[in-house]
Amino acid sequence: MKILQKFISYYKPYKGMFYMDMFCAFMLSLIDLAFPVMVSFMVNNIYTRSQSEILKYVILIGTGLFLMYIVRYFCQYYITSWGHIMGARMEADMRSDIFSHLQRLSFSYYDNTNTGKLMSRIVTDLFDISELAHHGPEDLFISLLKIIGSFVILMSIDARITTILFLITLFMIYSSYFYNKKMKSVFKNNREKIASVNAQIQDSLSGIRVVKSFSNEHIENKKFEKGNDAFLKTKENSYAIMGKFFSMNGFFQGILYLSVVILGGIFISNGNFQAKDLMVYILYINIFLNPIDKLVNFTEQYQRGITGFERFLEVINTHPDIVDKKDAIDLKAPKGEITLENVSFSYDNKNSVLENISINIKAGKTVAIVGPSGSGKTTFCSIIPRFYEVDKGSVKIDGIDIRDIKIKSLRSNIGIVQQDVYMFAGTIKENIAYGNPKATDEQIIEAAKMANAHEFIMGLEEGYDTYVGERGVKLSGGQKQRISIARVFLKNPQILILDEATSALDNESERLIQRSLELLSKNRTTIVIAHRLSTIRNADEIIVLTDEGIKERGNHDELINSKGEYMRLYNMQFEQALV
Repeated sequence: MKILQKFISYYKPYKGMFYMDMFCAFMLSLIDLAFPVMVSFMVNNIYTRSQSEILKYVILIGTGLFLMYIVRYFCQYYITSWGHIMGARMEADMRSDIFSHLQRLSFSYYDNTNTGKLMSRIVTDLFDISELAHHGPEDLFISLLKIIGSFVILMSIDARITTILFLITLFMIYSSYFYNKKMKSVFKNNREKIASVNAQIQDSLSGIRVVKSFSNEHIENKKFEKGNDAFLKTKENSYAIMGKFFSMNGFFQGILYLSVVILGGIFISNGNFQAKDLMVYILYINIFLNPIDKLVNFTEQYQRGITGFERFLEVINTHPDIVDKKDAIDLKAPKGEITLENVSFSYDNKNSVLENISINIKAGKTVAIVGPSGSGKTTFCSIIPRFYEVDKGSVKIDGIDIRDIKIKSLRSNIGIVQQDVYMFAGTIKENIAYGNPKATDEQIIEAAKMANAHEFIMGLEEGYDTYVGERGVKLSGGQKQRISIARVFLKNPQILILDEATSALDNESERLIQRSLELLSKNRTTIVIAHRLSTIRNADEIIVLTDEGIKERGNHDELINSKGEYMRLYNMQFEQALV
């Protein structure tokens, strides 16, 4: 019931369209029920009269039926067009809700969820929900009206035959219920399997350059075929159940006709029934069976739609683990002092990545974090913008616990330049403007100049309007990195995090970007995760982080003189450079 209540809530913005759709469905049902009544009336009361009277009544009744079918035309038009539009709008609302909700979920959710499977829920599942939203109430309403109306009229013609038909119909309902339960599980399985296929396709196509560089197309084909075959088997299973379902209902419908013909023949032979009444009765049998067909189709449609809606709710009901407190405040004009007090953090409450870390970074200072892979350097920087929630301790900015600051306000004051730069599909201008969507063209160009990107951009055929391709595939690593720095210049944050921003670049690109980063870091609190230790010699403080926590801290000269872990790492890189 909770699932249905949530589903029904999406009709609220479209109550007028819904009620009009139901009214049109009501008129449609009445007109369809009226035709056999008119036929019965004419057979019993008109065709036995004189030729002139028959002609008069035929014209009168014909005109009435013609007007009714004009009304039916407009009702059918509304149901088919605006009914579908209502369903499409509801689908758009649901898609908007799930996308907005996905934006609120934290990194930890995406660490454990495949993007391809999420795409399946946003696109494939919601299409069937749209069809159910439109056709479901309408088909149910029309079917019930026609079944009840035709049943009452059939009872008035002959209660004995109608009682037999009713008993057969009960068997049909039981059969539908039995297969309905089977279809629900098989449709859910179908959705899970197609989501896995979508996930594999997304993964393979995203990594197509790696696939081709290793000549592993055959491996990807095998992986795809495995998922595709699994989906095919579930589809075959579902169609086998559907075949039994529809065949059984078709069988019962045949029994209904057979019962009418046999019982009608027996009653006519006994003089208890007239042949003309049997003709009208058979007309109403068609009206009685048509909505049953609709209900049968509705059963399949309902299971497709409701299993999709259940999967939709699984995402919607996933609560973000990082949210604003009720009394959270905006971070106004921050100085940029960062304090970590006894901070501990682990992923999924398993092995601890950071353990009892305490650091104070003065406003406007540059602090470098170095250490071996897996020591928690990136994690250290991820907890400051509150991408992850610390297990113990607190992170403060200007003495305020970040959990007391609104997330949007906190992250608006922090700029991040990462090693793996993400470019959105679009133009260079659009990608730079991501740092400040309200920026003018002049501000975008100024940011690009400060990032040493303007010159190479103007060298491109379409300049700032150059399309970068998916994930910026048309740009080099150094070019993408400079665009990402221009984004941060445009954002103009007080706190800056540089996560190995130059480690994957050639020497020339690194030199250009290093100049940009030095300019960007000016008068900002800067945290640098460094792979190349030569780039952090001028940092105000260097912190050596290992899996045991903070091993050493001090400036470059102090750490070299202490002849500890930092000196070992530095000498190792120096020796590699000589080789």
